[in-house]
Amino acid sequence: DKVCKVEPFQRGLKTLNTDCMINGRTRWQGFERAWIDQFENAPIGGGLAKCNPIAYWTLEDTFDYIAKYEVPHHPLHAQGYPSHGDAKDTIPIPEDGSTKYVNFKFEGDKTPWLDYASERKGRFVGLANKDGSTKTECGIHVAGAEQTFDRDLWEEGAVKNIASTDEAAEIIGSGKEAIVAVYAPWCQFCQGMEEEFAKYAESAGVPVYKFRGDEERDFVQASLNTESFPTVNFIKADGSVVKYDSEARSADDFATFEKSFEKSTA
Repeated sequence: DKVCKVEPFQRGLKTLNTDCMINGRTRWQGFERAWIDQFENAPIGGGLAKCNPIAYWTLEDTFDYIAKYEVPHHPLHAQGYPSHGDAKDTIPIPEDGSTKYVNFKFEGDKTPWLDYASERKGRFVGLANKDGSTKTECGIHVAGAEQTFDRDLWEEGAVKNIASTDEAAEIIGSGKEAIVAVYAPWCQFCQGMEEEFAKYAESAGVPVYKFRGDEERDFVQASLNTESFPTVNFIKADGSVVKYDSEARSADDFATFEKSFEKSTA
């Protein structure tokens, strides 16, 4: 949720200078939303106002509207899913898929979908929050969800910034050795290694760089071995890029990774 929904949501709000979000929450969806109004002012001290135009609708009201005006709706309704989340933790309701919504009509017993707070029963199956409670929200509607991680990583010190893909390509093809960390400032694992990577950079035997990869995903996948954050690479003099394939991220670990190339070139 953090990677697929929450962070892109936060970044979008910030980029667009958003003051108010229109969404489809309803009181019918459960006790967490039972008191929402059609309009919620932004919190005192700053935040996001929310417009909830169907706050007082039931799920049956929603499907009645879809049928009356033949509104395009999610194709998985026809496969038994009243609500849709991640494929790995979303199931039909009931689980045998006997209730469906096809061609603007219900097939089977519609009660499992339309009872109070039943709409999202098939979401977040088997998932829990950090405090052990059952997960019921993806994260974009919880208090403070609009807050972004505004501070960049390694803003000071020996870690140098790569500002563009052209600059990154130039470093790879420069004929000089270097270490490049591909990161995203909102990633908890990148945040977790910030201090140790900065400490390593202070005494490194090669230039140490950072490159923000979440905004250049195609490039970092193709050129810097990146499928997740953080990804640390050693750039060899011949232009080959070697990934640091370990989750041990102390300053000593990075120094050992760098020194391993001294042996290979000796």
